[in-house]
Amino acid sequence: PQKNLAYENVHPNPATEPPLPTSEAAQNHTPNPYRNSNITHEKIAAIRAKATNPTPPKIDHCQPSDTYPESFPHFVRGRDSLREYITSLFTSRIAMYDGAMGTMIQNYAKKNKLEEEEYRGERFKDWKCNTKGNNDQLSITQPHIIKGIYKEYLEVGGSDLIGTNTFSSTTIAMGDYEMEDYVYELNYEGARLAREACDEVTAKDPTKPRFVVGAIGPTNRTGSISPSVEDPSARNVTFDELVDAYFEQVVGLMDGGADILMVETIFDTLNAKAALYAIGEYLEFSGLDIPVFVSGTLVDQSGRTLSGQTGEAFYASIRHAKPMCVGLNCALGAKHMTPFVEKLSKCVECFLHVYSNAGLPNAMGGYDESPDDMAQANKVFFENGWLNMVGGCCGSTPPHIKAIREMSESYKPRKLPDVGRPKMWLSGLEDLKVEDVHNHLGLPFLNVGERCNISGSLRFKKLMMSGDYGTAMDIAKKQVEDGAHVIDINVDDGMLDGLAAMQKFVKIAVTEPEVSKVPFMLDASKFEIVLAGLKWCQGKCIVNSISLKVGEELFKEQATLLKKHGCAVVVMAFDEEGQAATEEEKVRICKRSYDILVNEVKFPPEDIIFDPNVLTIGTGMEEHANYGVDFINATKTIKEICPYVKISGGISNLSFGFRGVMKIRESIHSVFLHHAILESGMDVGIVNAHEMLALSEVEPEIKTGCDNLVFNKTPDATDVMLELTKKEKERLEALKNGGGAMEVKQTSWRDLDVTKRLEHALINGISQYVDQDVEEARQQAEKPLHIIEGPLMDGMNIIGDLFGAGKMFLPQVIKSARVMKKAVAYLIPFMEKEKREKLIAEGKNPEDFDENDDSNFAGKVLMATVKGDVHDIGKNIVAVVLGCNNYKVYDIGVMCSCELILEKAKEYNVDVIGLSGLITPSLDEMVVVAKEMSKGGFKQPLLIGGATTSKMHTAVKVSPNYFTLEHPVIHVLDASRSVTVVSSLLGENKEDYVTDIMEEYEEMREDYYAGLEDRYFLTFDQAKEQKLVIDFDVVPPAPAPNKLGVTVIDNVSLEDVVPYIDWNPFFQTWELRGRYPNRGYPKIFNDEAVGSEAKKLFDDAQKLMKEIIANKSMYLKGVVGLFAANSTEDGEDVNIYQSEDDRENGEPCHKFCMLRQQSEKESDDPYLSQADFIAPAGYKDHLGMFAVSCFGCEELVAKYESEHDDYNKIMSQALADRFVEAFAEYLHRVIRTDMWGYAKDESLNEEDLLKIKYVGVRPAPGYPSQPDHTEKTTMWNAIKAKELAGITLSESLSMIPAASVSALVFAHPQSCYFAVGQVGKDQVQSYAERKNMELELAERWLSPILNYERD
Repeated sequence: PQKNLAYENVHPNPATEPPLPTSEAAQNHTPNPYRNSNITHEKIAAIRAKATNPTPPKIDHCQPSDTYPESFPHFVRGRDSLREYITSLFTSRIAMYDGAMGTMIQNYAKKNKLEEEEYRGERFKDWKCNTKGNNDQLSITQPHIIKGIYKEYLEVGGSDLIGTNTFSSTTIAMGDYEMEDYVYELNYEGARLAREACDEVTAKDPTKPRFVVGAIGPTNRTGSISPSVEDPSARNVTFDELVDAYFEQVVGLMDGGADILMVETIFDTLNAKAALYAIGEYLEFSGLDIPVFVSGTLVDQSGRTLSGQTGEAFYASIRHAKPMCVGLNCALGAKHMTPFVEKLSKCVECFLHVYSNAGLPNAMGGYDESPDDMAQANKVFFENGWLNMVGGCCGSTPPHIKAIREMSESYKPRKLPDVGRPKMWLSGLEDLKVEDVHNHLGLPFLNVGERCNISGSLRFKKLMMSGDYGTAMDIAKKQVEDGAHVIDINVDDGMLDGLAAMQKFVKIAVTEPEVSKVPFMLDASKFEIVLAGLKWCQGKCIVNSISLKVGEELFKEQATLLKKHGCAVVVMAFDEEGQAATEEEKVRICKRSYDILVNEVKFPPEDIIFDPNVLTIGTGMEEHANYGVDFINATKTIKEICPYVKISGGISNLSFGFRGVMKIRESIHSVFLHHAILESGMDVGIVNAHEMLALSEVEPEIKTGCDNLVFNKTPDATDVMLELTKKEKERLEALKNGGGAMEVKQTSWRDLDVTKRLEHALINGISQYVDQDVEEARQQAEKPLHIIEGPLMDGMNIIGDLFGAGKMFLPQVIKSARVMKKAVAYLIPFMEKEKREKLIAEGKNPEDFDENDDSNFAGKVLMATVKGDVHDIGKNIVAVVLGCNNYKVYDIGVMCSCELILEKAKEYNVDVIGLSGLITPSLDEMVVVAKEMSKGGFKQPLLIGGATTSKMHTAVKVSPNYFTLEHPVIHVLDASRSVTVVSSLLGENKEDYVTDIMEEYEEMREDYYAGLEDRYFLTFDQAKEQKLVIDFDVVPPAPAPNKLGVTVIDNVSLEDVVPYIDWNPFFQTWELRGRYPNRGYPKIFNDEAVGSEAKKLFDDAQKLMKEIIANKSMYLKGVVGLFAANSTEDGEDVNIYQSEDDRENGEPCHKFCMLRQQSEKESDDPYLSQADFIAPAGYKDHLGMFAVSCFGCEELVAKYESEHDDYNKIMSQALADRFVEAFAEYLHRVIRTDMWGYAKDESLNEEDLLKIKYVGVRPAPGYPSQPDHTEKTTMWNAIKAKELAGITLSESLSMIPAASVSALVFAHPQSCYFAVGQVGKDQVQSYAERKNMELELAERWLSPILNYERD
């Protein structure tokens, strides 16, 4: 064990407050004066100078000191320290944050109009692009909405602190809306409105002050993740760009009246570090003490951020900023956060918060937890004493916050952890406390891998010079496998652009999970090179190095900059006079450096690593002989007089004179390190971990020689070691000449068959052998495409499953995607060759093949990753698979705006459009695209795919905005299904295929809404405001009927209607259903499962039908009415008139009462009622109706029953239904073409009629468009159906005979079939009044469609 120093035995003491920033204002708890006009730093003034606020903003927010009493819990801005107040609040009870702003805006939009026009407001009415969805903009254009939401959280939820509506208010995020110039104003207004709301609520109860938290979101770009699958070093934003964007946001928030700054929803810690850097700059320029909160987002059950860090690593990476409160928000519900919150509660030194989602998102991207559910889910946090502040994120509302608040009130807040000795806490994707580390030899020592150092590895140098970064990553990965705790990265070479090489290496390394899981040591002789590398590291790394050789002022300047970035630092024992060689010089320079760093720069002493210079021994020069002793002795002294520092050294320097003989070198290192570590306290060393030897592994003779050499015990120590070196060389030479032991072959994944090797390579992101494995697989496959559709797709599907289960995280998925892309790229030339050979076999000249001649392709498909999303591997695979099947694919890339997608679809005149997305916001963007396609009159089918999409979301959210038989919306599960889907859409069976999907999606929507407890309904008044408004001047009513009044129809024979029979329901009656492509008549006869039975049944039906026609055992009769009609004054019902005179006199003979849709729609479609299809008074409109029956069936049924022939009994009933439905179809045609005559030129065949291709509709009372059966009585009275046709109504209003059909006939071309769905009590009350019916009776008849429980 290592010897302990006195200062290491610190007894932990209770913490009185979170760790303080080192600024004078924070250390002294100086109150913020809230006089921002006194802050005049040039950078801040420049931002204010370009502000877009229409009037000069009020930026001072101080209060008179006597506004409220001086004692806690009162608070007065400018008088009291907010840091002290938060400490008191957070240690006395669990404080309440607010809930989701976005959810509340969505809820507002459900009840009120909030479309593009409202988003733009008067200020931006002529803006150059769409801004709907830019919630932050509403602070300017709809301030009453935002302030109302703030107040609801304060008053209903009881929030102590509320976050501003500024989540996306940076120049980077606002680039999506071209509103970069308005960032200061957006932040100012977001904070100002919150300030007003808080002050108004505080004034009502000054004992509960409310505070404004300036919300700083992550932006829509990430510094750690490449937007390009092909190039892991690519980035779409730099650290400095992030800092500038965040700084401008901070100025606006503070000027608007923010009390606290919250960096939230951090999915990439590098972005958070940039935000914290910007905040640090503002605090430095202003001299203020502003509490800072930080909130990370662990995106799935892996417990990692999107960029791959664990929660502990995330905290270690940002703790240098000394946040007052740290925690988690978003992505997960409280239940799924529990293990990660527990881990944070054990390590976070400041206050801890959680504001979770209301559960996990459902298939729609919505959230299902009720307020009580969410409160129960948070209870575990309170019971365990893990939290100081709690709130809600996505899906939460003021009632959720209220429920959580009430649940938390009986529990105590989290106690701050005791303060013990400080420790160096580093991080990569995982965290590392240096003091707690033991290396693979059991020594308390941090192994820093040396092989990614140009001066430490010839192989690494060659790779860097040739630009082979991929193989260089393998070296880094091997070091971690061999026991390196930290990777040293050094690219210093006169022939290499060190600045560019360092940045590229780090940018690639941070995307390699096996490498970046450990912290990095950025090592360079030039400070600008390490600084550049530092700006690409999300973790807390070590910078190697700075020293006093540059002079004291520059040394302090560099150290201050590194402190702002939060890294640890290696300080070399150099000063203005040169390198320290002796023990005395090492101690002197290190102590001087320590005093400057700790006392002047305020650098954390635990983050200082001194390198007192490991110098070479065994050179034969007397002055070098004591270098080992000097280092070991100096280490001990430095550790004693410089509390908490670490000691490091480049160990390979020690034995440089024995290079080429690894056994000797590592033996020297072993002896040296054993004593330096255990006796003097050396902590860190740059080593080749794989070659390190334990002291017990050193041969006795060599150990004695090393002992004498390291401790300079004998004058001949160097000569002895040289002799031992000579012997070792001779031994190695003998081995080389055949005297060695047999090598034992290790089993490896490379021994698997090629299919499994490809899967393994994909899952583990190994690209090294891809080309050779793909080639081997190609040799075995019939076609290159089969490799993509087989093992490669299998591997990607496994990756999708692992990612979904939280067993892989995004950086790993991206690595896998690169392997996939490389494999596909290898196959493409072979597929191109195959295509050429096919053309030759067809007698065509490949050179004549014209890529621009559409006739050469099976179809054209446009593919795009939607705006805000950069993930494209799945889309790329689809493109390849479609291309291999002779479809021309236009892949227009990632981050595609709706406007670009539609523009390119027109330009390329494509047949199909495909949208892809991986992240949840992509779901909303897909809905936007579908809506715009509908508005733009597009006719192409729309395909939806990507990891975040689902069939349910497509059916419920996307499909209603665009789906028709001509242009459906279809969810494509994975790339392997794409060819089937596209070929079906462009083939002759499209209609059957689309009908199948349409029915499936309709069922899914019904199931979804049926199971939705909180489905939203418009009020009846709101629904009426959004009714269908037909311009009857532009599209006038149909002309007057040729034959007004009532007509009996008794001259139509069964033979006349047979051609109009739709046989599909016949098979459904017998529960026979074919599957696509054999789903309908007559294709059902080809169905493998039911075809033969269907054909037999059909033949029996034909036989019986002929008998019925021949025997005239059934006959048809009906009655038609055609009446003058107008919608009522309120537009909700339809009056009919016996004559034009009655219309003129306003004397209706009957009134048909209609029902209107009320359930919220996922599209912009109007809320329909059948009354909308009839013109109001002043227009000569008409309404038709009929009732028809097939008589004689009852007698035939009785005959078969007497003969116990159930088969023919059911067959007779089924045929009677077919006859009467055909009669209705036949009669409707006669009405259109003759009796009414509004479509006298109609020339549709029977098949087209069954597909409803005619003008107008004939909905039946009691069915979806008018689900009230009592309206049949109105029809029966109008057309005398009982008296003239013998068709009666039962007590329950069923038609008798059973084979009967009735319908209203609407002629207007904009009339359509629809389902009213559920209705609210307000409509039912109105409906009952209009029908002169008791409310209770109306409710009984409408019971199946009520959205409420009857009394």
